Amino acid sequence: MMRSTRNGALSLVLATALGGAAHTALADACVDFKWDVSRERALFATAPVPLTAGHDSLSAPDIVPNRLYRLRLLAHDQVAFSVPPGRKTAAAPTPTYAGLAALKIETPGNYRVAVEIPLWVDVVSYGALLPPTDFQGQRDCNAPHKIVEFDLAGVHPFILQLSNAANEDVLLTVTPTPPRKL
Repeated sequence: MMRSTRNGALSLVLATALGGAAHTALADACVDFKWDVSRERALFATAPVPLTAGHDSLSAPDIVPNRLYRLRLLAHDQVAFSVPPGRKTAAAPTPTYAGLAALKIETPGNYRVAVEIPLWVDVVSYGALLPPTDFQGQRDCNAPHKIVEFDLAGVHPFILQLSNAANEDVLLTVTPTPPRKL
């Protein structure tokens, strides 16, 4: 009788532990990024700074690296982009959202823009789109969902353009790209 109770308790402990590990593996679809995204993941676990996106570059709120923001986007047709987005907005039955933010970068270098929902990310400087240096995403991950890297050389103005979002709000962060390990 005692052995049966002990085996039952052990089985319950093992099932709970294994079930928890399986749940964690299934719930964490963010582990398949090819880069180290630990900094972005840590920021996505913090309380966001709420901001409303700009409808043009003059009304764009300032954002700085290493903070999490909850950016309230606007109806796509209310945004006057600095330059047309790098990807055309798909005709969709649901409304799409967009907005602008001013990136305040003090140290030139490679930076990542990480967002939690599918949308298009552009960076504009002096009236031209900056080409992304790399990007990746995880379909079932939202902390973050997509990361786009840009070479932000110099301290001149950078406008972050977000477009083609299905949601009115987006969590985002900008972080310096860590050195890659070979």
